[in-house]
Amino acid sequence: MERKTREQQAEETKQRIYQTALKLFEKKGFNQVSVDEIVQKSKSSKGAFYGHFSSKYDIFLEKFKEIDSFYENFAQSLPSHMHFEDKVISLFDAQMTYLKNELGEDLMRSVYTSGLIRNEANFFANSERSLYKILNRFVHEAIENKELPKSTDSTKTSFFISRCMRGTLYDWLSFGDNDPSNDEAKMFISIFLKGLL
Repeated sequence: MERKTREQQAEETKQRIYQTALKLFEKKGFNQVSVDEIVQKSKSSKGAFYGHFSSKYDIFLEKFKEIDSFYENFAQSLPSHMHFEDKVISLFDAQMTYLKNELGEDLMRSVYTSGLIRNEANFFANSERSLYKILNRFVHEAIENKELPKSTDSTKTSFFISRCMRGTLYDWLSFGDNDPSNDEAKMFISIFLKGLL
């Protein structure tokens, strides 16, 4: 049997810590989980934890890199001739479906709760995230294609669209019984986008 390299063992340890932390966040809530508990449940050490993550917030940042990778791949799959409103609604719908199926309601609630606390992992406000860049590109293309007025501020508009997305997610997490990808949510974003014209 072939022996694992140090790099392979390190990656396995990182993934074990990462997956254990996400399960704990989902079960107990982000603020109720300590690094000590993550270390204990993942059968690792504090040295191993801090060798891969600078804090438990880094776990969320790692997850958001995966989410941003999904956004990038999805945006690239959209036809270039697609209208601005259709692109945004498609991304909006894909985001809701992905977060519901991949993260689930409990983990998303933990993400939103921790996002309300100002910290080094304030991913909602990070304008370098893929979601903001994709929305900004959609807005720029819409201005070039004369779907939006030339005077449109692309940075603000992108941020406002992302706020609509977050608001819909927040409603889903607050009321629980509403499907985040339902027609009412799409109608909401559609009304907002029509107001930009």
